[in-house]
Amino acid sequence: MLFLITKYYDTHFLGTRRDKMENPDKNDIEFVLSSTRSVRKKLDYSRSISEEDLIACINAAVQAPTGIIGENWRFLILTDKKRKSDIAKLYRQILLEISKTRGIPLKSSHLALMDRLHEIPCMIFVLAIGEPGDSVSEQVGFYGSILPAAWSMMVAMRARGIGTTWTSLLTSKSAEIAKILNIPEGVTQTVMFPAAYTLGAVLRPANRKPAEDVVFWNTWDNLNSRSD
Repeated sequence: MLFLITKYYDTHFLGTRRDKMENPDKNDIEFVLSSTRSVRKKLDYSRSISEEDLIACINAAVQAPTGIIGENWRFLILTDKKRKSDIAKLYRQILLEISKTRGIPLKSSHLALMDRLHEIPCMIFVLAIGEPGDSVSEQVGFYGSILPAAWSMMVAMRARGIGTTWTSLLTSKSAEIAKILNIPEGVTQTVMFPAAYTLGAVLRPANRKPAEDVVFWNTWDNLNSRSD
């Protein structure tokens, strides 16, 4: 009997899991990818995000492709109320300065998040041990090694009903952020994800230009047709 149960498990459960890993449903994957949006409204500020969900998202993130920095990514999860409040004040200051300097009014979604950022259940800072070099090539290699992990985490959160938005604004105040969070020298700040479970947010693919409008074939001046 035990043999039959074990064989059934191996065939029906492990076999299904193995098949999904080798032949994932591209429609499910592409839908999650294409419907991952910046969520600044309809967030549940009263509910903490479970540690299980946070760790699961980071476990997905650390499977991202690596480059020059290897696995030197680090993730700082902030839940402390005082520190969140300090970060929220900096975020407000930066956002208002950008709006004023560029003469661009803030969208209602930006205002909604800005006004309640201090209440967000957690903020996740994506960091990298090391610093980018001075050349474009060095910087592309450095950030290209860390940002895929950040994107993977954002997609993983979307799949778990956690709303977030990709913000790099705080890097302009990196010294202040480092002081608040005790980040040592030699650690580079990249993006921060304010995260909360969603409340009735409907995420769908955005109205974007189709690939045909942004793809070039072989040379920059050949936009419309492939010519092998």
